[in-house]
Amino acid sequence: MKKYEQITEYLQHFLDNEVRKTGLNRVVLGLSGGLDSAVVAVLAQRVFKDDLVCVKMPSQYSSQNSLDDADELCRDFSINVITASIEPMLRAYEDMNPDMDNLRKGNLSSRLRMTTLFDISARENALVLGTSNKSELMLGYGTLYGDLSSAINPIGDLYKSEVYELAEYLGVSRSIIKKPPSADLWDGQSDEADLGYTYAELDAAMKLYVEDRLSKEEIVKQGYSKDMMDMIINRIFRNQFKRKMPVIAKLTSRTINHDFNYPRDITL
Repeated sequence: MKKYEQITEYLQHFLDNEVRKTGLNRVVLGLSGGLDSAVVAVLAQRVFKDDLVCVKMPSQYSSQNSLDDADELCRDFSINVITASIEPMLRAYEDMNPDMDNLRKGNLSSRLRMTTLFDISARENALVLGTSNKSELMLGYGTLYGDLSSAINPIGDLYKSEVYELAEYLGVSRSIIKKPPSADLWDGQSDEADLGYTYAELDAAMKLYVEDRLSKEEIVKQGYSKDMMDMIINRIFRNQFKRKMPVIAKLTSRTINHDFNYPRDITL
């Protein structure tokens, strides 16, 4: 079987197994019209059918093209979708804090979306699916308790460039695959502009550093930018806290996440 046929089969089994063993049968995810959420939505639809609910959560900064792309995806793959705008909440908070810069607005938008999504998951008795890829997780390019939050994440071990290839295999619409990656957090926001490099450049270097465990010096000798490697390594280590549960001060003999480490799916 081809690589992405195998990956698709594995991720479908992963989703089915991880959700069902919680006793739940429904899932929800935020659908932005971007690549990552589109791929997760298509994978989830194959497994859960009508037990998948996708949620569009536009704000005043959302691109109409992205919303249209999300609708097209749902039509193409017969995906259930609802809309829950965060605009009223975001505008109200901005009115109270007129000095907010773009970073604060972006982080707040991401957290309002995840708050909305988890509330819908409670209403629907469903689990929230994550849509962060490995490139974002390694670089810390995400909002803690915002888009980084989820119950399970099927694509967190796929680099962004691999998510593009998986999207091609799954038949995601060309309009989603071809557009520049953006979280639509503020007017004109672009992932690659924020990071300073394309995902293709970043992923190639990160695979050497993370997967092959080459040193920075060895990678630079292969022709990669020293400045880019400095940025990648700095971000990986600076943002490690985003990839871990909150640190608990140890005071007893069995401290959660230190010594009290049962498997996530433990049962009596």
